[in-house]
Amino acid sequence: MAATGTRMRCWQGLKSPQESVHDLSPVENFQNPAKEEQREPREQATDPLAEQELINSIEEIYFSNDSLDIMKYELEKLPPVLTLPEIEEYREKLKRQQAAVSRKVADLILEKQPSYVKELERVTSLQASLQLAAVICTNGRRSLNTAKEGFTQASLGLLANQRKRQLWIGLLKSLRTIKTLQRTDVRLSEMLEEEDYPGAIQLCLECQKAASTFKHYYCISELNSKLQDTLEQIEEQLDVALCKICKNFDVSHYTKVQQAYRLLGKTQTAMDQLHMHFTQAIHNTVFQVVLGYVELCAGNSDTKFQKLPYKDLCTHITSDSYIPCLTDLCKALWEVMLSYFRTMEWHEKFDHEEPQAADSNSVSATEENNFARNYIKKKLEHGLTRIWQDVQLKVKTYLLGTDMSNFKYDDFIVVLDIVSRLMQVGEEFCGSKSEVLQESIRKQSTNYFKNYHRTRLEELRMFLENETWELCPVKSSFSILQLHEFKCLGQSRSPSMSPSKQATSTDSTAVSLFEQYTSGGNPFEIQPVLKDDETEDVLAANGYESDELEKSAYQEYDSDSDVPEELKRDYVDEQTGDVPSKSVSRETLRSRKRSDYSLNKVNAPILTNTTLNVIRLVGKYLQMMTILKPIAFDVIHCMSQLFDYYLYAVYTFFGRNDAYESTGLGLSSSRLRTTLNRIQESLIDMEVASENVGSLAPGEERKEKVPSPHLSHMVVLTESNTLYGLAQRVVATESLVFLAEQFEFLQNHLDSVMPAAKKPFLQQFYSQTVSTASELRKPIYWIVAAKAIDYEQLLLLMANVKWDVKEIMSQHNVYVDALLKEFEQFNKKLSDLSKHVRIPLPVSNILWEHCIRLANRTLVEGYANVKKCSNEGRALMQLDFQQFLMKLEKLTDIRPIPDREFVETYIKAYYLTENDMERWIKEHREYSTKQLTNLVNVCLGSHINKKARQKLLAAIDDLDRPKR
Repeated sequence: MAATGTRMRCWQGLKSPQESVHDLSPVENFQNPAKEEQREPREQATDPLAEQELINSIEEIYFSNDSLDIMKYELEKLPPVLTLPEIEEYREKLKRQQAAVSRKVADLILEKQPSYVKELERVTSLQASLQLAAVICTNGRRSLNTAKEGFTQASLGLLANQRKRQLWIGLLKSLRTIKTLQRTDVRLSEMLEEEDYPGAIQLCLECQKAASTFKHYYCISELNSKLQDTLEQIEEQLDVALCKICKNFDVSHYTKVQQAYRLLGKTQTAMDQLHMHFTQAIHNTVFQVVLGYVELCAGNSDTKFQKLPYKDLCTHITSDSYIPCLTDLCKALWEVMLSYFRTMEWHEKFDHEEPQAADSNSVSATEENNFARNYIKKKLEHGLTRIWQDVQLKVKTYLLGTDMSNFKYDDFIVVLDIVSRLMQVGEEFCGSKSEVLQESIRKQSTNYFKNYHRTRLEELRMFLENETWELCPVKSSFSILQLHEFKCLGQSRSPSMSPSKQATSTDSTAVSLFEQYTSGGNPFEIQPVLKDDETEDVLAANGYESDELEKSAYQEYDSDSDVPEELKRDYVDEQTGDVPSKSVSRETLRSRKRSDYSLNKVNAPILTNTTLNVIRLVGKYLQMMTILKPIAFDVIHCMSQLFDYYLYAVYTFFGRNDAYESTGLGLSSSRLRTTLNRIQESLIDMEVASENVGSLAPGEERKEKVPSPHLSHMVVLTESNTLYGLAQRVVATESLVFLAEQFEFLQNHLDSVMPAAKKPFLQQFYSQTVSTASELRKPIYWIVAAKAIDYEQLLLLMANVKWDVKEIMSQHNVYVDALLKEFEQFNKKLSDLSKHVRIPLPVSNILWEHCIRLANRTLVEGYANVKKCSNEGRALMQLDFQQFLMKLEKLTDIRPIPDREFVETYIKAYYLTENDMERWIKEHREYSTKQLTNLVNVCLGSHINKKARQKLLAAIDDLDRPKR
């Protein structure tokens, strides 16, 4: 029963929350009673759920009624008849419940032990304070008792007065403080005017702290409210000061602003506000710039423009004000981005040097400061992309607001230059590839370039149709790099950059634009570009250079004393050894000197005004391609069309002749024919009638094609005294060759900017088109060679020769002299022509080669017309041909003589036997059927019988001989 009473008291203590903590025994007290009795149940009931079930099985009355007599309650529950097993069982149940409750109470006490310890410390501290207070009160009462006994009334009066004096001094100090507080608004206004925001905030906070001390005064309560309003006003002015940072960053100004926000504890909020101000600054800046130009163009400041959205406002910009407005727009946006860059720079250099808060020694303050700095750093880094995206979108809207397809080329290049520089700024600003700007300028460039290229092709056709193919007098040192359009090849940036800034850019390639222009200036300040005539010196004005050189050469042997001694001697013919009857005159020497000089005096390139215009146009295309690489392929493709059209025009004017295809000389290679066919199919509009070449049908399929050009009526190619327009042919052909050389010079540069996927096009263009330019020489100069020598007269003279002679002749036939005379006249005309137009050595060689080939083939044709010929006649043929070769070698330096074997082999074939001749016919397909048949017929009766003749003729008929 005692144990039962103990358990009852434990339960009663557990469920009485009104009892004091002192009524609960410590953990040790719960563990001491009945240790042996609790150990076994604790070991058995280790499951929390089982223990909770035991606690839940306790009757509710033990927890709800504190005044319950538990012993009496348990005794009343006993049955009338008591049995020992039942009592023991009930006793064990109560013991288990008691053990569960004890363990639960112990766990709760252990759980609350830290709070208990802390509360105990507080009570101990309070007890010590109470003890100290008791000591002070005791000492005070003792001192008062001593004063009561030892002081007089006068002494007490002095003490009272001293007390009043101290009170009045305190009051006076408070009044002075109040007066100072009331005057702080004036000082705060002065500090705000001086933009001393940190000082104003510090003063305001100190005033608020002081006001809280004297808040029991009625006037101070009003002052405290006023100070709070002043602090809010300072925050508003601080936000305005923060906004100024976006356009004109100042280190000292921004430092003050950051210090002020740090005092307010709002550095993160300030960074959020700063980004909002930068976004607003971009919007307001571009709107005000564009609005200013729109109102200027309109001639008034109509409010209707101010209400228009920025996108619609951009459509009102005129073409005259487009570039100045774009320049000012980029300048203004540059100032905003530069301010942001310098803001980031400030935080990298100065933010960590700022003084920390008063409690910065604590771990929490340090962590808070580090968190704030990391937040600001990430916010600034994220803002780079956001700000640049806003800039791109604003400039894109402006670029697409105007149709630039009709802009002048120089104006469009300036636009590309500005946008290119802006993209460079974006790359340095945040590493962006400026996809938005690239896409917008690509659209405008594609639209512009198609229209521009179409117009240029029409102009080129007009130039070609009015070209007289006269030499353009350029200096001997002429190079395309001297032309203004090709200055971009030697520069690291676009052509609108001034020389001074080019030098700066070259010397400081490692310095970014933001570092370069931090101290001042603007990368969008476009310097005026010098005109072509101010920067170029490529033309020899009115042939002055050549005339002066020629004049000095003519005067070189003006007197007999200047003539070399060997030239004063009698002239001796080198071949015959004949000595003329009189010496060579001075005029003859002068004539020879002039002739020699005329052939070599001018080393300047052969080109026409049209060629120079095409070269300039290629330079302009290069400028556009260099600045805007996304349309590089389109530009190069159009550039190739310029060359294609020029090549096709030269071929059409001077080389188109179906007659030479039947000669078998192979004048046009398969590659050249393929190229010409490709140009005609892809570029030439063959459906346009000659009388309507000025207007094109609007059909989409013909929009990219150009009508075939027509040779100017001022160019005459039918007169024999001009060698059938040889001068014009030389100028046209060699200007094309010169143009091809310039394209080859530019190949590496074009290859460097061509997209990798499109490089096969460039390689094909050079291998199949540019390289074929020199191949046009053969068909063009063949026309001259075919008409310069009278080959028909040669055939007539050969037909009158008797070839069935019986004895070997020692004198060649007259047709050889006639042919040589034709060559001498051709040589003279060529020499006279070279005084006006330089004949390059390859051209001279081709002309001579064509003439000699045609002459030799005419000789074979003449020999093939012979009806009867003896062995002596064949010997006469060989004599004639050898005499022709000997005299011909004096007129030309070509070695070996072209088609020499062609004639000799045909003559020697007369002596072949039947079997050898059959094999020879099969191997030599370069001869025509007529020539082979005549050879067999002439040999009949001499060493070939009729049966053999029939066999050989059958072999000739079976041959399939392609024309060469």
